[in-house]
Amino acid sequence: MSDRDRADAVYEALMTRAGERWVQPRKERTARILELLDDPQKTYRVVHITGTNGKTSTARVIESLLRAHGLRTGLFTSPHLERFTERIMIDGEPIADAAIAEAWDEIEPFIGIVDAELEAAGDAPLTFFELLTVLAFVAASDAPVDVLVLEVGMGGEWDSTNTADGDVAVFAPIAIDHADRLGDTIEKIAGVKAGIIKEGAAVVSAQQPAEAAEVLRRVAAERNATIAFEGDEFGLAEQKLAVGGQLLTVKGLAGPYIEEYLPLYGAHQGHNAALAIAAVESLIGGGTQPIAGDIITEGLQGATSPGRLQLIGIAPTVVVDAAHNPHGAAALAQSLDDSFDFDEWGLVLGVLADKDADGIVAKLAPAAAHVFTTAPESDRASDADAIADLVENAGFRATVHPSLADAADAAREWAASSDRRAVVIAGSVVLAGEAIALSEEEDWKSGWRA
Repeated sequence: MSDRDRADAVYEALMTRAGERWVQPRKERTARILELLDDPQKTYRVVHITGTNGKTSTARVIESLLRAHGLRTGLFTSPHLERFTERIMIDGEPIADAAIAEAWDEIEPFIGIVDAELEAAGDAPLTFFELLTVLAFVAASDAPVDVLVLEVGMGGEWDSTNTADGDVAVFAPIAIDHADRLGDTIEKIAGVKAGIIKEGAAVVSAQQPAEAAEVLRRVAAERNATIAFEGDEFGLAEQKLAVGGQLLTVKGLAGPYIEEYLPLYGAHQGHNAALAIAAVESLIGGGTQPIAGDIITEGLQGATSPGRLQLIGIAPTVVVDAAHNPHGAAALAQSLDDSFDFDEWGLVLGVLADKDADGIVAKLAPAAAHVFTTAPESDRASDADAIADLVENAGFRATVHPSLADAADAAREWAASSDRRAVVIAGSVVLAGEAIALSEEEDWKSGWRA
């Protein structure tokens, strides 16, 4: 069996488990199997990230900055766009198939033990995400890494990733999401997310609604943690458009960083970068030592964020963005206006049924001249006709397409009729992954061929 086949077999084994959406508010099951494995998550430093939007992009910028310091890094994010090994990165690359298979071989003997204990207690077996978290911790320990940049799966306090002790707790913007599991107010959601703050840790946060900021300050004080907020102790001072991205001037915790290049589009990515810089300053120098000029330059220039305002086609221009909730959709709509010079956008839109489709449509449809609705390849996908009805009820034009390929063909043909038109594909991480794969298969960057 090849290494790829072995890695694919790991994913197949994970997929037999209760899915990522199956969540119980507890982390004891993950802690138990980690205990049997001698707690690999305690063998490296950890930067732990939560929030509603911007977690993955911020995590990726933090990882790039740490790697520029000469540190060996791990990065755990979710979900993946094309292949599950993307979720566990070692030194900036998806984990090797052989490494993931070997980590699974270490874990597998203990899975049956914990499952049996759970069954005896009347509880369900270990889930997909619990085991994936354990797999990431073991793989990072085996690498070995100096620092693991760790993205929360859902919430924070009872998330399986919270079995690690974050030296730095990072809070991206907090908004209403997963209200059925995290709570129906910003205050309740912030309370769950604040669970990642550990005793004596450093906390850095994006600008937050007042009720969220109050919760974070209170929990940080209770746990003797320092806390710094964007807009107060650090922040984005200036951003300018540049070819392929933007120039940022950032007020860091320890000093200024003047006109540094970030190869990512969107004003929100500038704010993500400022948050990432503060997190790295906190980890490396306790918030008092500036990042050296060559390191900040290398780290920011090396940052990537697949599936987030990612250019995947030219002639016509096509960008893809997950934008799977209203906050992300609003940021995308603003970025289309701020970062690109087109008169009209065609929007290929596909949404999962457990997402706020009304809210996404309300933010994105006004930015589009034509909406091409479709359905992601998921059993959780919303019907394309239902999404089109939402668009039309909001007063905008929509056409329905049975697959992403059909919708993309129609949108690209529409855009190719004028050099003032472009296409954005959005609404779901699943759809974003499909779009990236389709663009590579059809070579959209070679130009439109009618």
